[in-house]
Amino acid sequence: MSSQDVGPLMGDPYATIGFALKQAQQALRTRLDTGLREIGLTTPQYAVLAFLEVEPGASNAALARRAFVTPQTMQAILVALERSGFIARTPHPEHGRVQTTELTALGRDALQAASGIVADAEARARNAAAPLDPQVVTAMLLRLAEALR
Repeated sequence: MSSQDVGPLMGDPYATIGFALKQAQQALRTRLDTGLREIGLTTPQYAVLAFLEVEPGASNAALARRAFVTPQTMQAILVALERSGFIARTPHPEHGRVQTTELTALGRDALQAASGIVADAEARARNAAAPLDPQVVTAMLLRLAEALR
């Protein structure tokens, strides 16, 4: 499909796939922010805890990509999580300036509490997508993301 298929004027810009995606993204982020705030987390902080659960020792750059923030913002997030006792950062054994980041027991507890909030948002999204198969919806959204990169 080329840009010519849409035409130079799209008509109602609020009746577009892009606007609908943004509405869905904003609604998800608002729901997560509201729920996670009740347990003292932000959505990017949750993303860090969740990623560290599956990839202990992940680099700051990898964490930033997973949380959709800049490396500079990630540094501030990590400082806050460390002060809260949710993560521990230690010098990398081979690279002096690199720090290894891992979840603490307190961080795992916070992640468990947060996971219920995130699971509720996921269930709401799946219910709203019904009767479509959630895997089909996910695949389509990933194709859209790739097409827009």
